[in-house]
Amino acid sequence: MAALMTSDQDDIERLAIEITECRHMGITVLAPDVNESFVEFAVVPNESTIRFGMAAVKGVGVGAVEEILRARSEGVFTSIEDFAKRVSTNKFNKKAWDSLIKSGGFDSFGDRSDLLFNLETIQGFASKTQKDALSGQTDLFGALADGGGVQPTMSLQAAPVKYTEREYLTWERELLGLYISAHPLDNYDAYFQEQTIPLNQLKPDIDGKKVTIGGIVSSVRTIITKAGSKMAFVAIEDKSGESEVIVFPNLFAEVGAKLTQDAVIRAEGKVNARDRDGNMTSEVKLIADEVNIVTDKELSEYESTGRAMQAPKPRRGGPVKVTKKAAAKEETKAPPVEYVPHVPLVRQLFVHIKNPDDAESLMQLKTICGKFPGSSDIVLVLGTEKKSAIRLPFKVEDSDDLVGQLVKQLGEDAVIIK
Repeated sequence: MAALMTSDQDDIERLAIEITECRHMGITVLAPDVNESFVEFAVVPNESTIRFGMAAVKGVGVGAVEEILRARSEGVFTSIEDFAKRVSTNKFNKKAWDSLIKSGGFDSFGDRSDLLFNLETIQGFASKTQKDALSGQTDLFGALADGGGVQPTMSLQAAPVKYTEREYLTWERELLGLYISAHPLDNYDAYFQEQTIPLNQLKPDIDGKKVTIGGIVSSVRTIITKAGSKMAFVAIEDKSGESEVIVFPNLFAEVGAKLTQDAVIRAEGKVNARDRDGNMTSEVKLIADEVNIVTDKELSEYESTGRAMQAPKPRRGGPVKVTKKAAAKEETKAPPVEYVPHVPLVRQLFVHIKNPDDAESLMQLKTICGKFPGSSDIVLVLGTEKKSAIRLPFKVEDSDDLVGQLVKQLGEDAVIIK
C-alpha cells in the first residue's frame, strides 16, 4: 500500500481512495513526522502504520527531505532545538519549516501554534549555531567548563492566540491534499447520520429520487447562464465520499453568498445520473431544491433521535423514456429523471502481484493500465498465503492488448478476467 500510494502521490483523488482502503485493512496512515517519515510513503517498523512521505508535502522539496535524512542518520532528533542545530539552513528554508510545522511534521516537539509563532526565533537560532560551528567559534568561558563550551539554547514563547483544530485540518488539506489527523466533520457524525444519507449511497439506481445529503464544501464553481444569471456547481464531501450539488439560478440568488469553501451544508433535492440527452452516466449529482448552512449553533443545539436516515430504494420495473427535447429544457429546471437505459454489465480484471514490496511491478501495472482507459474495474490482489484485494481507483478497457501486455510483464498466471 505504501508503494501504491507513492506511485499515486500526485493524484489526490486516488490517494484518498487508497488511504480509505488502508483504514478498511486495519492500516493507519499518519501525517509526516521528521523522525519517522522518508522521501516517499513508508512503513513504520513493527507497526501496521504508514507515514506520509515528506516530499509529498507542498513546499518541502526532495533536497530538504534528503538533508533531514542525512542528519537523522546520525541519530533521531530529540527536540526542535536539536533539529535546528543539525539540519542545514542552506537546504531547509523557511518555506520548508512552515509547511512541515503546519502538516504535523514537528508535532512530537511542540504545539503547531507555538512553533509557528516562534519560527523566526527558531530560524535565527539555527543560522547562528550553524554559522558559529563552521567558524570554529567557542564560548569565552568554555575553558572553565569540564565538558567544553557552554551550549547555546533558545527560549520559545507561548503563542498568544492558538489556531483551532479546524485550521489545523485546513492546513493538512492544503499541504497534503486531504485530511489526515482527523476530519472536520467528526463532530457531525450523529447529525449527518440522522439528517442525511451518506454520499457513497448516491448511485445511478436511485436516479430521480428525492434525498437529503450533507457535507463540507471543498470547492465552488460558478458560471453565467445564457440568460445572464449565476448558478453554481458545489463539490462537497463527507466521511464516506464526494459528490456535486447543482444550484440553479433561483436558488443561487438566495444562498450563493453563503456557499464558500469549508462551509458545512445540508442540501435537499433530486438525484441526477444523466447527461443533457437523458442518457444514464456513472456520475451521480444532486440537483438542489434547498440548501442550508449547518451552523455551530444548530449543531450544538441538535438533539439526537437515534434513528438513521435511510436511502431511498432503487426504482423497480424500469422507468419510462423521455424525449431528447424534454431532456434539454431550460437551465433553471432539473433535467428529466424518468429514463434509465439498459446498462451492460462490465467485467472485472484481476491482477495478482505476489510480493507486495515489488514497487517495480506496481509501477508497470499503473503505466500499462494508463494506456487502456475504459469501463471495467481492475482489482489488485497482493500477497500469496495471506492475500489482500484492492479495487483500484480507475477503470480500464479489458482488451486483448491490455491483457497481453500485463501477461508479458507480470506472467500468465497473474492476470484473470471475470
